Amino acid sequence: MKAMVYEKFGSPSDVLHLDEVEKPVPNDDEVLVNIQAASINFGDMALVKGEPFLIRLMGYGLLKPKHAIPGGDIAGLVEAVGKNVTQFQPGDEIFADLGRCGFGAFAEYVAVPEAELVSKPANMTFEQATAVPQAAIVALQGLRDKGHIQPGQMVLINGASGGVGSFAVQIVKALGGEVTAVCSTRNIDMVRSIGADHVIDYTQEDFTQGESHYDLIFDIVANRSVSDYKRALNPGGTYVACAFNPTSLFLGPFISMTSGKKVTALSHQPKVEDLNFMRKLLEDGKVVPVIDKCYPLNEVPEAMQYLEQGRHRGKVVIKVATWVK
Repeated sequence: MKAMVYEKFGSPSDVLHLDEVEKPVPNDDEVLVNIQAASINFGDMALVKGEPFLIRLMGYGLLKPKHAIPGGDIAGLVEAVGKNVTQFQPGDEIFADLGRCGFGAFAEYVAVPEAELVSKPANMTFEQATAVPQAAIVALQGLRDKGHIQPGQMVLINGASGGVGSFAVQIVKALGGEVTAVCSTRNIDMVRSIGADHVIDYTQEDFTQGESHYDLIFDIVANRSVSDYKRALNPGGTYVACAFNPTSLFLGPFISMTSGKKVTALSHQPKVEDLNFMRKLLEDGKVVPVIDKCYPLNEVPEAMQYLEQGRHRGKVVIKVATWVK
């Protein structure tokens, strides 16, 4: 089969290359998936680059990559199943986050433990479904589990037009909150179209200096100091850092104890139960993935370069099934 592989850390354009590799054979508890589409997350780029160095210390390879084929998000068709598999059969449509089982999304096939798979929403294309597993779960865990969002709360999403942000806006609405989206001028109409009640154009207005205050700030950009964010919180409000913010990560508990406002950081964990939760929202039409661009499998480096520019709206997707040879 064809797969995008790498043998050393570095820039995606320098180290990633399309190669012929052995097609996996599922073991007794695994499912062989014919990947139709994959999507790219910033975490995928971090694993390819090996940066920040903390990534390597987390078990992904110290001097060279532990996993030869990157990519976590997939949507595809079940091709074969191991003898112990009971939930799926050939022809079933699935989606999944491979972050706990060795990655391998940027390939034509992957063998996945049955327990990591979820049936694809029937009303979603493969491209739409693959946009969901990591980005939507990051948003869900940040808002629900870390932010403890409640119906009627005022919620601000900083970085509302990207992959995680576009899901966060819709999840806030689905959970009964009132959402203020922070984005650039070019993305105002898009975030309004997915449900934002209010929009702040960060090129024209600094939300940390405004008169409005929020019960929950979900920060995907982490481009301000924690003290700035705290100023925009209501008493008893919560700030959740999704992107890397060392202050919230290391000093969050102390700040929370001394300020009357909670400061915390999110560490995303792939969870099948959360993906099933999102599946229900998708099937009910309460959340619709936003897709910016689709690239063929052989253009994964170009897709990563586009994502890194930071001007994408929603998700960047790889159409594995129709890649250009």
